[in-house]
Amino acid sequence: MRIRNKPWAMDYLKDNGHIVDTEMTYKNKVKNFFDTDQPLHIEVGTGMGTFITKLAADNPNINYLGIELDKNVIIRVVEKIIELDLKNIRLALLDANFISDYLNDGEVSRIYLNFSDPWPKTRHARRRLTYHTFLKQYHHLLDEDGSLQFKTDNRGLFEYSLQSMNEYGMKFEDIRLDLHDDEPEDNIRTEYEEKFSRNGSRIYLLKASF
Repeated sequence: MRIRNKPWAMDYLKDNGHIVDTEMTYKNKVKNFFDTDQPLHIEVGTGMGTFITKLAADNPNINYLGIELDKNVIIRVVEKIIELDLKNIRLALLDANFISDYLNDGEVSRIYLNFSDPWPKTRHARRRLTYHTFLKQYHHLLDEDGSLQFKTDNRGLFEYSLQSMNEYGMKFEDIRLDLHDDEPEDNIRTEYEEKFSRNGSRIYLLKASF
């Protein structure tokens, strides 16, 4: 899903600094970014924001932080937040490699990874969001009862992630080889999920903890 470059993107995001942090302003003090102190869930890679805004609307007692690197993509999420008047969701324009610098250890209750780039070439494995260096960051960020949820349509990435999490010593709470076969009522479909499902792709799910 290619997004056209918007020369005005950064100006727009800075004008909405109450929603999106573009300059690490809330590094190590994300609680101050929200109006209410309540459990924090994060999504690494927001896409167009359908998933995280639906979660935030359905769960006003939870704070949601969306991590996204592409300024042209994150604009769409800001627009949805404004349209829905959501108070419990904030965004950070941030490279996922640095989320453990931005957030404090143990302050996250759940992490969502939805349809991440599979980086299929072996030499790019370290870029996958389930590579062991990322798992180490998630381990530090999650509280004692925290969990990670991962969805993908890519079988190779799914198998790799199973192996990577297993080697790291994670505990699997749910593994689904076809999420849309007897789909759970609480499943929220992302934009990519809808697209891939319409094209006949199988959707894989992992839920795990440390």
